[in-house]
Amino acid sequence: MKIGFYDTHSYDKDAFLKANKQYKYEIEFMDFKLNEKTVNSAEGYDAVCVFVNDVLNKKVLWRLSEMGVKLVLLRCSGYNNVDIEEAEKAEITIMRVPMYSPHAVAEHTVGLLLALVRKIPQAYIRTRGGNFSLEGLTGRTLFGRTVGILGTGKIGKIVAEILSSFGMSVLLYDVLPDYNWALKNGFTYVNLKDLYIKSDFISLHCPLTSETKHIINSGSLMLLKPNCVLINTSRGALIDTDALVKALKKKRIAGAALDVYEEENNYFFKDWSEDIIGDDMLIRLLTFPNVLITSHQAFLTEDALAAIANTTLENVYQYKQGGTLDNLVWIA
Repeated sequence: MKIGFYDTHSYDKDAFLKANKQYKYEIEFMDFKLNEKTVNSAEGYDAVCVFVNDVLNKKVLWRLSEMGVKLVLLRCSGYNNVDIEEAEKAEITIMRVPMYSPHAVAEHTVGLLLALVRKIPQAYIRTRGGNFSLEGLTGRTLFGRTVGILGTGKIGKIVAEILSSFGMSVLLYDVLPDYNWALKNGFTYVNLKDLYIKSDFISLHCPLTSETKHIINSGSLMLLKPNCVLINTSRGALIDTDALVKALKKKRIAGAALDVYEEENNYFFKDWSEDIIGDDMLIRLLTFPNVLITSHQAFLTEDALAAIANTTLENVYQYKQGGTLDNLVWIA
């Protein structure tokens, strides 16, 4: 089995080469993304392995099919970047990694929240320069405040449990609520409007679908408390960036901690420190002192990388064996 890996970095290579000692597949790594311009590079592969910002639209999927690629491996849980209908028509099997380390993402979420509300990045920069003044570094305690968790899958549940241990009240929203888990932990499911109105902090943990795209928009932002902070470690397009920038400018909310961005495909995972960023919204977000951005690194732990690599290669093994496929998105 010959597999082409797209949008790879040193940490991907290290994890997959280690995991592949057991499977011994023929694997090759590319540092560029799979999209309409690069799809011809998949010639000669039996399968391709992609990440969150690779594009698998109608044109890409049919070209892959024409070249004999019948298996797409997602080394992530989300598949909003795949046209599933066209994959079915093109007879391409799609497999994913449904869970690699929910704790990694959950812990990063809490880390972002603490860093933002306690102004840790500003303090670090000051002390590195010899400035030990505390002026302007007054933060907020989490104890006694209310966090709204939008999406209670595995990651959302872990975040809720961690923040509850800080002494926070927890409100929940999900289209498929887990009332038994909520009751056991003393959490409360509410409707979306109440979650917006009552929360001091809101953390997003839902998948990106047509229903959840821009679930944070100008209307929902108007419902938030002026001291509310948004945290997003899920998918960038859950937030309408233009509406967020306007709300921040008008001081409608207290801040945002983002590990994902609506148009991150062009910039995240790359070094732009010596180039010009042409995305006006991203530039604007970077100017706000009450906005903290990391470049989609919530998943990036040694444990998560090992789990991603092992599950992905096990997916290949199951596909070759022709038996039960545990992590299917779509089977041709």
